[in-house]
Amino acid sequence: MPAQDVSAPLPWPDPVLDERLHTLGERRYHHRHPFNLRMHEGALTRAELRLWVLNRFHYQRHIPIKDALILAKLPSPELRRAWIRRIQDHDGAPGGDGRDGGIERWLRLGEAVGLDRDALLSGEGVLPGVRLAVDGYVGFCRTGSALEAVASSLTELYAPELMATRIAAWERHYPWVEPEGLRYFQVRVGQGGRDAEEALALVHGWARTRDDQERVLAAFTFKCEVLWALLDAVEKACELSGAAPDD
Repeated sequence: MPAQDVSAPLPWPDPVLDERLHTLGERRYHHRHPFNLRMHEGALTRAELRLWVLNRFHYQRHIPIKDALILAKLPSPELRRAWIRRIQDHDGAPGGDGRDGGIERWLRLGEAVGLDRDALLSGEGVLPGVRLAVDGYVGFCRTGSALEAVASSLTELYAPELMATRIAAWERHYPWVEPEGLRYFQVRVGQGGRDAEEALALVHGWARTRDDQERVLAAFTFKCEVLWALLDAVEKACELSGAAPDD
């Protein structure tokens, strides 16, 4: 039996790791990004809202791709059966036409704000910074360990609250958006909370050393940076285009 490295720091108890994740999330999650703040204050023009929907869709359509990469890393049939549901949540249920999936709901959101479905699917107009951020996230899930890839999804811990805030803000400030367009946000309130609990349980079970836990925090931070970079690109594009008038 190899000798135990007594110099290695002891792992934190799960509640301490959770608190460190919470502290990072409060500082780094994109709910604090100026663009999201402006969105929720009702300060975006129609053109700015459409630009965000278009570019965020590029991220949304890659969620099942990154989840498929994570799925391939999971070591047991039980875990793979559980994780595959995330792909179905976005692509649609087996045997269906995708109309019950998150990607379809986001396309309806695009139509509700005045975007053409085919234009969304073409990817035309997606900002280079958004492409880089999304490619970076997909690459991280491809090359990282199962622990790191799952830990990167822990931003879902904050998604339900953000979605609830967004629904209320859009209903109040953007009444021109057809109500059906908000369906994606409404569904993700429940899905995000469920997914976050499952991912956190896996992280608790797998991160048994301090080094593991530090990798969890690093993966979580990286994902926050991806989401922040996406909004940076959209915010900068809005600034360069000037204050687009509502139409």
